[in-house]
Amino acid sequence: QVQLVESGGGSVQAGGSLRLSCAPSGYYCMGWFRQAPGKEREGVAVIRVTGSTTYADSVKGRFTISQDNAKKTVYLQMNSLKPEDTAMYYCAARRGYCYISRSTDFDYWGQGTQVTVSS
Repeated sequence: QVQLVESGGGSVQAGGSLRLSCAPSGYYCMGWFRQAPGKEREGVAVIRVTGSTTYADSVKGRFTISQDNAKKTVYLQMNSLKPEDTAMYYCAARRGYCYISRSTDFDYWGQGTQVTVSS
């Protein structure tokens, strides 16, 4: 069973930045999802082996997903953070094509890393 490991979460003030990391990558699709207390899990960003990416509307222009194949690591650079970005962030991997809206399609998941943004 593959275990993805996330790191980089923490507490920041609104307007700040954080970079999340997840390893190992190398699957057809890698994604970041988040879940806030009392809310459903939502897709944040995915990146496919082709390099194509998809973002949730709420993070477009602020978050960037990327991957380093040599380090087998996928990143989520989060800028201009808002209090509504506060959530547990999860990394996930899928062996085939992926859609940001279909989290249940993903094969492997990490334990999550907490991101807290204060106003």
